[in-house]
Amino acid sequence: MNIAVVGTGYVGLVTGTCFAETGNHVICVDIDKEKVQKMKDGKVPIYEPHLDVLFERNIRQGRLHFTTDLKSAIDQAQIIFLALPTPPGEDGSADLKYVLGVADDLGKIMTDYKVIVDKSTVPVGTAEKVHAAVKKHAKVEFDIVSNPEFLREGFAVDDFLKPDRVVVGTSSDRAKKLMEDLYKPFVRQGNPIIFMDERSAELTKYAANAFLAAKITFMNEIANFCEMVGADVDKVRIGMGTDTRIGKRFLFPGIGYGGSCFPKDVQALAKSGNDAGYDFRIIDSVMQVNELQKTALMPKIMKHFGGSLKGKHFAMWGLAFKPDTDDIREAPALYMIEALLKEGATVSAFDPEGMPNVKKMNGDNITYAIDEYAALKDADALIICTEWSEFRNPDFKRVGSLLKNKVIFDGRNLYELDSMKEQGYTYVSIGLNKVTA
Repeated sequence: MNIAVVGTGYVGLVTGTCFAETGNHVICVDIDKEKVQKMKDGKVPIYEPHLDVLFERNIRQGRLHFTTDLKSAIDQAQIIFLALPTPPGEDGSADLKYVLGVADDLGKIMTDYKVIVDKSTVPVGTAEKVHAAVKKHAKVEFDIVSNPEFLREGFAVDDFLKPDRVVVGTSSDRAKKLMEDLYKPFVRQGNPIIFMDERSAELTKYAANAFLAAKITFMNEIANFCEMVGADVDKVRIGMGTDTRIGKRFLFPGIGYGGSCFPKDVQALAKSGNDAGYDFRIIDSVMQVNELQKTALMPKIMKHFGGSLKGKHFAMWGLAFKPDTDDIREAPALYMIEALLKEGATVSAFDPEGMPNVKKMNGDNITYAIDEYAALKDADALIICTEWSEFRNPDFKRVGSLLKNKVIFDGRNLYELDSMKEQGYTYVSIGLNKVTA
């Protein structure tokens, strides 16, 4: 098939590349001329494991192209995917100006039947708004489809190529057939393509992300309670996770969720509820708890250092909101840095992929180390904010020799309490009894 993908952010680029991988001819459209030129030159603008291999192969084999010319892209396309930003507005609602702006343009330039697919995460009722925007100018037939993405950063390529399910919202048999043919290569193992109405498809994405955010937040609440009563949250997690009704995933306690999806989508769902006259009390609580959880280590750090961090220097491992991505949006590490600097401390940080984005956002208010060990030199303690694999089994002798004090504040519970005690560390984590050497 001939496909146009409008928007080459995280979702758009993965979508376009993976469709090209199954033999489709894909043109990706973006208004950023410099970015488009870099992609034409074979440079992937985001970090996502395995994406570079598919990206380079499909450019080389002539199936993946890039342009700033919307008309030339859609003239050739049967299906047009809108993978555009929907940033939160001041009131928490998803801002649809980019989606509706392109929809308006499409209506003016389409010359034959097209299927226009909302791939962006959008509120209930957006398909109708997109339809109205296109219809205002269109002189040809078209259909609007809602096809939310369920991609995990760090696993997006695998998630796209081997999806648990594909959700398609459409009331058109013609569009349904095209979407079914497009996605058949991705579900050969029997996972379903689930067809439903557009509004239900739109809500499915928000409901799924809000539920996962609630699951994470519930576990963080349990972790905080464990600390008060002397229980071990890791043992509680294992005891809960073996119940098949609950499952093992998203039960790891930590310093809150971040990223481009959960914070924005939970907030947007709450706003949609308010607009409809419904009070999402659980969702409101999830947002409140998560906001506090991002700096849950700060009271412990303050207590350890006698209530003052002035003049203290901290090493920080991890800046991205999760491992295997360079995405720092709503990353708990940023909130920790802000809190530490406010108390008069300094920070030296290392992240395998996230440092350039943090430096672009925050400049030189912290220092950036060449590796995890360089960040430790003369630090009063180590703070762990992201669970990158390379942090899971460090050389603890080397760590101890570089730190001023053998003190670790672990926001991701990477290490065993007994092991830390044996090696002489003061180890403070989430939902576990503090170990003091």
